[in-house]
Amino acid sequence: MFLFIVFALIAIVAGLGVILSRKPVYSALFLLVNFATLAALYIMLQAQFLAAVQIIVYAGAIVVLILFVIMLIGGGELRDIRDPNKTLLRRLTAPRVTGAVLALLLLAAIGYGLITGTLNSASGSAAAFNNGSVQAIASVLYTDYVLPFELASVLLLVGMIGAVVLAKNE
Repeated sequence: MFLFIVFALIAIVAGLGVILSRKPVYSALFLLVNFATLAALYIMLQAQFLAAVQIIVYAGAIVVLILFVIMLIGGGELRDIRDPNKTLLRRLTAPRVTGAVLALLLLAAIGYGLITGTLNSASGSAAAFNNGSVQAIASVLYTDYVLPFELASVLLLVGMIGAVVLAKNE
């Protein structure tokens, strides 16, 4: 329980670092710390496969891609575009109000789940929760969920072809 609290606090601080950092490179590094702590939480939940995927895919590929793009476009310090002369009413834009409402709804849903105890019950196939092993996940993925798996691969293929077509020089 103590390790969970430590890793959760590190993940929260790293998430705040992603949002509040003025330099994009620091934000990407905070994101890397966040992904690593999430992998540690997956290991604590006996989901070793998800932890490995978290490190390989997210921490390895996504953060490297983000850092590459930041370095390519020049990752200088972000300017503060807020005007101190604006009133609070003019700062309340539609995306900010929508984000605040959705955050409150998320917190309410989590609170309701904790109070009723529905967040503690695991649902799904027993094989999928068999210590997070690759064999158990592959068995469920390629038997019960083979159609959604193949549709996801076709969707990724279409996205890759679309990116190549958009990036192609005329």
